[in-house]
Amino acid sequence: MNLGQFFFKYRGFTPIPMVLIVLIFAQPTPVSFLWGILLMLAGESIRLWGVAYAGGATRTRNVGANQLVTNGPFGRVRNPLYLGNILMYCGAAVVANTWLPYLVIFVLIFFGVQYYFIIRLEEEKLSELFGTEYAEYCQAVPRIIPRIKNISSARPVKPDAGGAFRSEKSTFLSFATVLLFMVLKMYFF
Repeated sequence: MNLGQFFFKYRGFTPIPMVLIVLIFAQPTPVSFLWGILLMLAGESIRLWGVAYAGGATRTRNVGANQLVTNGPFGRVRNPLYLGNILMYCGAAVVANTWLPYLVIFVLIFFGVQYYFIIRLEEEKLSELFGTEYAEYCQAVPRIIPRIKNISSARPVKPDAGGAFRSEKSTFLSFATVLLFMVLKMYFF
């Protein structure tokens, strides 16, 4: 198993050490809470937008896709879900208000490395599945930093907002749990 396969398989578990650090050492303030929650909301909004177009298959344990989605957020950035995750993790670090800015830098490096290997694995598979079409898409759309202008999509996909909300239930629960803990820590501990 190479690093890409490892990180892809365990991507739901790799945030746990960072979350534990945040929860144990957090010293949230109303200001850090506000700025952090704004980052977390931005990240989750990007995730919801992406899942609305890509569908619930984004939570799969298998690398691949039934179709190449190139519209919605995928017309601006090839990996909107990972971008959203990074914003959410940075937001949690800001809410925690501990070891700033070092914890945010650590989050960026840790998840940057993790997603680098996952993205390479996924790109190999998508290239294999979609060939020239995927190569052209890669030329037009950046990997992780969004472009302002959306590309025109040859295959429009109708977004499913309801499906996105259903698919993101576990993310919402994690989000709410961390924030509830931060509120309790801010006012009672």
